[in-house]
Amino acid sequence: MTTAVTRASTWSTLRRGLAISPELRTGLAGTLGLAVLATAGRVAVPVAIQKGIDSGLRGPHGADLGVITGIVAVTAAVLLMTMVCAYLMNVRLYTVSETALAGIRTRTFRHIHDLSMLHQQSERRGSLVSRVTGDVDQMSQFLQYGGVTLLVSFGQLTITTVVMALYSWQLTLVVYAAFAPVVFIIRFFQRRLTVAYGAVRVQVGTMLAAVSESVVGAAVIRAYGVRGRTESRLDAAIEDNRSAQFTALRTSVTSFTFGEWASGLATAGVVVVGVLLGAGGDLTVGQLTAYLFLVTLFVQPVQIATEVLNEAQNALAGWHRVLDVLDQRPDVADPGDGGRDLPPGPVDVRFSQVHFAYPATVPGRGPSGTGEPEPLLGPEVLSEIDHVIAARTRVAVVGETGSGKTTFAKLLTRLMDPTRGSVLLSGVPLTEVRFSSLRRRVVMVPQDGFLFDATVADNVRFARPDLSDQELYLAFTELGLRDWVDGLPAGVHTQVGERGEALSVGERQLVALARAYVADPDLLVLDEATSAVDPATEVRLQRTLDAVTRGRTTIAIAHRLSTARAADEVLVVDRGRIVQRGPHDELVGDPESVYGRLYASWLEQTRAS
Repeated sequence: MTTAVTRASTWSTLRRGLAISPELRTGLAGTLGLAVLATAGRVAVPVAIQKGIDSGLRGPHGADLGVITGIVAVTAAVLLMTMVCAYLMNVRLYTVSETALAGIRTRTFRHIHDLSMLHQQSERRGSLVSRVTGDVDQMSQFLQYGGVTLLVSFGQLTITTVVMALYSWQLTLVVYAAFAPVVFIIRFFQRRLTVAYGAVRVQVGTMLAAVSESVVGAAVIRAYGVRGRTESRLDAAIEDNRSAQFTALRTSVTSFTFGEWASGLATAGVVVVGVLLGAGGDLTVGQLTAYLFLVTLFVQPVQIATEVLNEAQNALAGWHRVLDVLDQRPDVADPGDGGRDLPPGPVDVRFSQVHFAYPATVPGRGPSGTGEPEPLLGPEVLSEIDHVIAARTRVAVVGETGSGKTTFAKLLTRLMDPTRGSVLLSGVPLTEVRFSSLRRRVVMVPQDGFLFDATVADNVRFARPDLSDQELYLAFTELGLRDWVDGLPAGVHTQVGERGEALSVGERQLVALARAYVADPDLLVLDEATSAVDPATEVRLQRTLDAVTRGRTTIAIAHRLSTARAADEVLVVDRGRIVQRGPHDELVGDPESVYGRLYASWLEQTRAS
């Protein structure tokens, strides 16, 4: 049982889902009207049978072929109208449901991107993907199959009940008495199904996450020979999913069985009581025959309802998981229209008493408005950062692994917000800067150099879609990478593969640097962006980057201290604090300082390699 599923009832989930999907309510009255008309033809058949027997076959003058022919013609016309109404109803329902679910899928996808990096890292990626794909697909299947079925069943049940009551209110009471217990039984099983299918949707997300991780990490799995352990994890995830599905289906089958039992009881009761009424002259042969057909029409939607309930609970569980994502308030939010643009011109940076600690629990839950407590914070990874970086200067941030360098870069680019204090660009607090302005003026090149499954040109154009091939080759030439591009199988049109895996790690970083270069930002943040290239390429890139970074503010998270030597200023971070600052030549003069030890260690590694 998941906390999320037990927290919200079926009806509250349905109401909230409809509230965020106004498309589902569009033309609902017309669709319901068509559903009622679509079921009228089914009721016309028993009525035609009754009239045919009582007036056509058992008329006062014997069988009357003219009456029978007229009844058949009218019934055929009604069935034709029913067919047209059913077609229109299905078209309307499919169109509305697909439009609404496309909107939900888009809204959920965009909201996931609005969530902070912390929140995304706290969720398994496969689970997040399943919210946008599997959970929404489950809702789609229900709305298009179960939705049609429920509409038709509702209309059929209503019209059949009216006609049954017109024929015999006594027999109608018998039918409802047989099905009355089923209502309470279904209500009882509905709560169980809510829990069961909530568990199913969770296990589906877990299984997708395990499959995705094993595919993405295939190279590591083979390198370490852990195929057996990986298969065991996948087997466990698949088995957990199977077990959850079995529990849900077993509950559903049990509720469906009670519907079958009530159906048999209702039919038997109608036969017994109907014969007694017929013997007393209260029912004709035609009316009793028609009534038995009507009971079948009544029983059918009730039996189907128990089956549709199964799909409904599965869909509602998926809907709740989608709503659970949409409930997460982004803790790094775009100020939008209420925000400000960065002033034109060079960008300076100021860290004002910045502190940062990663949440010790799932981030984003506390302020989401769900009533949960604020997340606990772990130890601070940055403390008392108070520093100004002048515009058009090149700064290197160095420190040991885990010292807080990458966190520094993420705060600077507002991938995260400080726990306390503020970061200002050109005097404007980052929390007040519109994302459109921030992303246009500030570009970060991450360490992994992520590429999309497209060509080299497409990946570089991600920063400037209007870039021509000629401008693209010029950019690579200015970066000193023209010979490398010309050496690729198809030049800039070479496919890089998923996540850029057709290229080496170093080559992916070259493309990422070219992408940042053509973006022409005012503030360039390099998070160890040259750490994976070979020494010869690094020397070539360093010379090019010297020219590229001149005239713009550049902050480089430095793994190799050759970057620090070329910087105007070096910030030395140790255990979350800036312990030294100044130019390389000044800092390296004290061999006992943190920077002195780092530099000596780097020189030793360089000579050894």
